[in-house]
Amino acid sequence: MLTVNIVNYLIYYTVNKTLEEIQNFEGAYPKQLLGLFFSEMWERFCFYGMRGMLTIFMASQLMMPDKQANLQYGATQAWVYAFTFIGGLFADKILGFKKSLFWGGLMMIVGSILLSIDPKTFFFWGISFIIVGTGFFKPNISSMVGKLYKEGDSRRDAGFSLFYAGINIGATLGGILMIGVAKGAILGSLVPEQLRWNAAFSLVAIVMIISLLTFVLTHKNLGPIGLSPFENAEKKITKWYEYFVYFGSLASIPLIMVMVANTHYTDIFMYLIGPFSLLYLFYQMRNFTKTENHKLIAALCFIIFSVIFWAIFEQAGGSLSLFADKYLNNKVLGLTVLPTQVNNSANSIFVIIFAAPLGLLWVWLSKRKLEPNTVVKFGLGFIFLGLANLVYFSLRYFVGSDGLSSLNVFAFAYFIVTMGELCLSPIGLSIMTKLAPAKVQGLMMGMWFLASAYGQYVAGLFGASISPDENATVMEKINTYTSGYQQFAWYALIAGVVLIAISPLIRKLMHDVK
Repeated sequence: MLTVNIVNYLIYYTVNKTLEEIQNFEGAYPKQLLGLFFSEMWERFCFYGMRGMLTIFMASQLMMPDKQANLQYGATQAWVYAFTFIGGLFADKILGFKKSLFWGGLMMIVGSILLSIDPKTFFFWGISFIIVGTGFFKPNISSMVGKLYKEGDSRRDAGFSLFYAGINIGATLGGILMIGVAKGAILGSLVPEQLRWNAAFSLVAIVMIISLLTFVLTHKNLGPIGLSPFENAEKKITKWYEYFVYFGSLASIPLIMVMVANTHYTDIFMYLIGPFSLLYLFYQMRNFTKTENHKLIAALCFIIFSVIFWAIFEQAGGSLSLFADKYLNNKVLGLTVLPTQVNNSANSIFVIIFAAPLGLLWVWLSKRKLEPNTVVKFGLGFIFLGLANLVYFSLRYFVGSDGLSSLNVFAFAYFIVTMGELCLSPIGLSIMTKLAPAKVQGLMMGMWFLASAYGQYVAGLFGASISPDENATVMEKINTYTSGYQQFAWYALIAGVVLIAISPLIRKLMHDVK
C-alpha cells in the first residue's frame, strides 16, 4: 500500500495541462520532449553500458567459458525484450505509462544496487530485477513521446529524431564509461582493482536515479499523457489492480532468475511462445478479409527476417565483445583506447554522425523517384550487415606479432553495420501498426517484440556455436571466431538478396501501405 501511495503522489500531484494545450505547441519541438529526452538518455546509458560489459563480466569474473557466457547473454537479452511486451501490456491496461515507467525505474535501481554490493553473489538477482524493470520502463517512454503530437503532425519525425539522438548519446556514454571503470581505464587510480566492477555497477544505480529524478521533476508538464486508464474509476478497484501488478512483478523475480541462470528453461520458453503466437495469429486470420490477411502475411515476413538480422547484429554484446576484449590492439585512428570501448560505442557514434545525412539522401532520392521501397531498404540492411561480417572475418589477416588484430579494421566494420541499421530504422514498429488490422494490433506489436527477443536468443546460440576451444592457441581461437563471422556474412547476404528478390511480392501483399 505504501508503494502505491508513493507512486500515486509522485505521478498525480500535478496535472495542470490538457492534451490539447500540449499538442498545440509552437515551434519545432514540444517543451515536454526535453524531460523525456534526458530520462531516456540516462536509462539507455545504463542499458547499453550493461550490455557492453555483461558478457565480459561473466567470462572474466564468473569464470564462465565463452560458450556459456554467450548463452547467458542471449537468455538475458531475450527476457529483457520479452518483458518489454509484458510491461507494455500492463501499462496500457492498468498502470498507465507514467506509473509503469516509475515502477520500472525503481526495480532497475534495486537490481543495480544489488550488483554494486556484490556482483558475483547477487549477479542473477540483480539481473532479474533489471530485466523486469526494463520491461516496464523501455516501451512506455517512447509511447509518451508519440502522444505529444496530434495525428498527422509533420513535426513528429523531427521529435523522434531528437529523441533517437538522446538514445544514442546515452548509449555512447554508457558504452565508454562503464567498461572503462570496470577495466580501470577510467578512475583506475581512485578505485581499488578488486572494487572496479562494483563501481561500474554502482554507476548504473547512480545514473538510473538521475533518470528517474529527471522524470519526477518534469512529468507534471505531460498533463494527462501517460495516466492510468482507471484514473476515473473507483479508487478501491484501481488500487487492487495496481497491487496485482506490483506484487506480481516482484513475485516473478525468483522465476526469472531461475530461467536466466538455467538457459535450458529459456530454451523451453522460446520453443513454445513463438509457435503458440503463430497458431493464435492464424486462428485470428479467419476473421479478416483477404486484403487484411495479405497485409498480415507481409508483416510476418518482416518479423521472420528481423529475427535473422538481430541474431547477427547482436553479436556486438556477445561474441564480438569477447573478441574485442581478448584479440584486438588498443589503437584506433592513433588514439589509445580500450577495444571494448570501441565495441560498445562505435555503432552509436556512427548513428549520431550519419543518421541525418542518410535521411537527407533518402529525401534526395525520393524527389527523383529513386528512393528504394521499404522492403528493399530492409534487404539493403542485410547486405550491409553481411559486408560488415566479411570485414570481421578479415581480422584474421591483420594479426600482429603480439597476437592482436587491428582495432581500426574492427571499427570500420562497425561503420558498415551502422549503415545497415540505418536502412532498417525507419521500419520496425511503424510498419507493424500500418499492416495490422485494429483488432490484432496489440498481438502484432507483441510479436514484433517477441521477434526481438528471438533475435537476442539466437544471437546467444550463434555466439556459443563459434566459441573456440578453451585449450586452443590464440591464433586458433581467432580463426574460429572469424570463420563464424564469415558464416554469418553469408547468412546475411543470402537473406538480403532473397528479400530484395521477393520485394515485389511483399509489396503486392502490403497493398496500399507504403
